[in-house]
Amino acid sequence: MTVTHGTARPGLSIDHTTVDDIRVVTLRGEIDHTVTNELTEALLSYGSVTRPRTVVDLSGVTFMDSSGINVLIAAHQAMSGAQGWLRMAGAQASVLRVLQLVGLDQVIG
Repeated sequence: MTVTHGTARPGLSIDHTTVDDIRVVTLRGEIDHTVTNELTEALLSYGSVTRPRTVVDLSGVTFMDSSGINVLIAAHQAMSGAQGWLRMAGAQASVLRVLQLVGLDQVIG
């Protein structure tokens, strides 16, 4: 079963889909300090799931600064602590470069 919920805001859109008990959070737009609260909520709102498993689809993200990196690290740590995982997929070249510069592509698959 797939359920999709969307949140629109200037600069970033966040869509949630669940496929086979794996949440897919699809992001489109720019990730900076103005959207960290919404992004944190979107990634950490897995509720009472015993083993939170989330894929972040970054294919629509055109910009990410250190604020986005910090949110991804916090989400990764929270999900790992709950015996789950966080994965990233589809990062465009500019975003992938940022992830590689800080080594996050090696920490979060």
